[in-house]
Amino acid sequence: MMTMVFTVEEINRNSTLLPGVKLGYRLMDSCDHVQTSFQALFSLITRSKTVMREGKQLQSENRFNMPKGSGTRMDKVKETRMKRMLTTVKNAGLDDTTALSQSFENEIYIKRNITEDIIEILPSCLAGSPVPAVIGLASSSPTRAVAQTLGPFDIPLDDYSQYGIQAFSNQFTQQGGCVAFHLTVPKSPTVAEVHEMADRLQSSTAKVVVVFATEGQLLDLFFELSLRNVTEIQWVASEAWVTAKLLTSPRFHSLLEGTLGFSFPGVWIPGLKDFLLNVRPSPEPGMEFITMFWEELFGCRLKFEESRFQGNQAHGKDNTTGLEGDSQNSSWSLVRNNVGQISTGDENYNSAGEKPACTGSEDLRYTDSSYTDVSKVRISYSVYKAVYAVAHALHTLLNCDSPGLNKGTCDNHKLFTSRQLLDHLKAVNFTNQFEEKVYFDSNGEPVPLYEIINWQKDSNSDIRFITVGSYDASAPLGQKLQLEKRTIVWTTGQSQVPVSQCSSPCPPGSRQARRQGEPRCCFDCLPCTDGEISNHTGSTECTKCPEYYWSDKDKVKCVAGVEEFLSFSDTMGIILVSLTLLGVVLTTIITFVFHHFRSTPIVKANNSEISFLLLLSLKLCFLCSLMFIGEPSVWTCRLRQAAFGISFVLCLSCLFAKTIVVLLAFRASVPHSRALRLFGPSQQRTLIFCTTAPQVCLCAGWLLGAPAFPFKNPSYQASTGKIVVECKEPWPPGFYLVLGYIGILALFCLFLAFLGRKLPDTFNEAKLITFSMIIFCAVWISFIPAHVSSPGKFTVVVEIFAILASSFGLLLCIFVPKCYIILLRPEKNIKKGMTAKYPREK
Repeated sequence: MMTMVFTVEEINRNSTLLPGVKLGYRLMDSCDHVQTSFQALFSLITRSKTVMREGKQLQSENRFNMPKGSGTRMDKVKETRMKRMLTTVKNAGLDDTTALSQSFENEIYIKRNITEDIIEILPSCLAGSPVPAVIGLASSSPTRAVAQTLGPFDIPLDDYSQYGIQAFSNQFTQQGGCVAFHLTVPKSPTVAEVHEMADRLQSSTAKVVVVFATEGQLLDLFFELSLRNVTEIQWVASEAWVTAKLLTSPRFHSLLEGTLGFSFPGVWIPGLKDFLLNVRPSPEPGMEFITMFWEELFGCRLKFEESRFQGNQAHGKDNTTGLEGDSQNSSWSLVRNNVGQISTGDENYNSAGEKPACTGSEDLRYTDSSYTDVSKVRISYSVYKAVYAVAHALHTLLNCDSPGLNKGTCDNHKLFTSRQLLDHLKAVNFTNQFEEKVYFDSNGEPVPLYEIINWQKDSNSDIRFITVGSYDASAPLGQKLQLEKRTIVWTTGQSQVPVSQCSSPCPPGSRQARRQGEPRCCFDCLPCTDGEISNHTGSTECTKCPEYYWSDKDKVKCVAGVEEFLSFSDTMGIILVSLTLLGVVLTTIITFVFHHFRSTPIVKANNSEISFLLLLSLKLCFLCSLMFIGEPSVWTCRLRQAAFGISFVLCLSCLFAKTIVVLLAFRASVPHSRALRLFGPSQQRTLIFCTTAPQVCLCAGWLLGAPAFPFKNPSYQASTGKIVVECKEPWPPGFYLVLGYIGILALFCLFLAFLGRKLPDTFNEAKLITFSMIIFCAVWISFIPAHVSSPGKFTVVVEIFAILASSFGLLLCIFVPKCYIILLRPEKNIKKGMTAKYPREK
């Protein structure tokens, strides 16, 4: 307020700005209520006749007649006139007054993006607010970690805080941040409300709190937090309280040290301190503000001398300074928020306390308060620029620089509207004495310019407001925010950037899973599933590996999948190969024994030719299992099933022929009967060929029409993490047809052998065939479900076991008993011995 008065007088003393024109003003009490201020402001948007009449009435009362070098009058109008604000331009010596109903509005319009009292008028005003600067700070390094999770709160019924928090939350969320909670601080909070807010701040994991408020509204909350010894909260202050000396009390050091905030640029204005020190209280009406300020500052009660009071009354009204107050409470509120010397431990002003008397002649130079500390004013500087902007607009509007008869003076007789003044105000562009350009953008907004303030302790353990950076909205993109990172002191004096996180970022190999009902920055870290990876911190999703690739054990990269097949080096492969070789060796030994004793009755009686062919087919059955072991190739895939099918059909065909021969031999009534002659060796070979040929044709057609091929099967990657290399059967029914034909032959053999089960023991080969067929059928019936349900390479293992088990069953059941007689019971291996025991029927 006093800065505006000082600026008006400085302009009036300036002969180059508005020459011949004096500026006047009217001051009114807003009762520390923003809405009241703007109700008065909006009344000036149009030039009503009422305003014009009041302007003329004021002119007739000579309230604003201020000659060069004269004193200043400050009038406080009553409540019925609080909604009228005028700035008058009066020509010295002339009686005409132009009421500029919008000039004061324009002054505040300039200030609305700079001063904390005006910034809250409309959401559009936020274009010049510190919100973009706060977002810039939250997005910059090294403070990005700070701004992960924030807890902002504001003041109700105050558009400044409401729109500020809303704009901040929206932009901060777009930058990837997270608002943990939102608190509203009542203007007059109860003890329960203060405790509730303190509990919320204490319990939250958010360690960065952005506050849009004034120092007076935060005092109770900070007092409670300091009593609880709450520390390690990084406060981010709006320009309304970032330089509030009221909060630098030692009581708040542990709580507020390291606070960061955005403030208007501060300067030293020449002459302002002397002007403020020359202010004196007066008993005249309208001086209540100064009187209360004086009494509070010096801790006394003013008693004016009668002679001095009468002397003041003798002076003209133009040489006095008056300020009229409507209520003690409203005036007290203004002084309380501006003096800055009220003890934080004694907020209730006791008007009944005894105080020493003072005269009003005390020297302000020996006091220490925010009033006399003008070494670097901030809000006052904004007011200073605002008044000068209005003056420059009037200077242009009144053609003060035009040549002609009135060269060097302004056109005092020119009438204009408030809209015309507003247009000239938008076009203002000048450089003040501090080398700062003052201008407005296309929307009539001043370019936001802020200093970043850091609360740091000096050597005397006092809090000092240290500038650690700046925010200039007119700078190029990427250079708007400037930070001296090394000079920043964080909360509780730390040099490291504090971390404010609900949950730490998930490490590589995991993903974030948001907790239901909590802010998005609160999540759990879940490891990626097999076959998926996340290779950076904070992943929200895991990426699936390409086909034939698999995740490593840390789930951070995809590696080529491990190929799996039944190899010769596997334990299972070695066992199967050993069994196969054992079967081949046994078959070879039996073949050698039969060949060596081929002239004996037991070998000749069982058709040695078919026996040798059966031994050959069994050897092939054992050997075909080797084609299922090792890495599948094109040829092994094509030949393995064909070799298996043909070998077993050949084996069963031989058994089928031997069974028929045995039945015919023992069912014939006389030796060398016609039935035996009709089913001689040639017929037996034909039967074997005819029963084997269908299987050969089926296998040949299968190989030509839909041959199997090597295939990398990734189906088991999810469970085993391995790719199974197997033979892919393009036509699965082919395998079951081959297996089905083998089953049909096995059933025929079993049926015929079962018919001859009661033949004489010495020659009862049918009983051995029956037993071997039972084993064969049991093996392959159990093979089918085991084959279908076995995963990966174990499918091949099951098939090889079935081949070996059935082959060993045939070999051992049919040939081992004969070898026992040949080698260990040779006395039975004679024709007489065979026929003596079992005489034929006559």
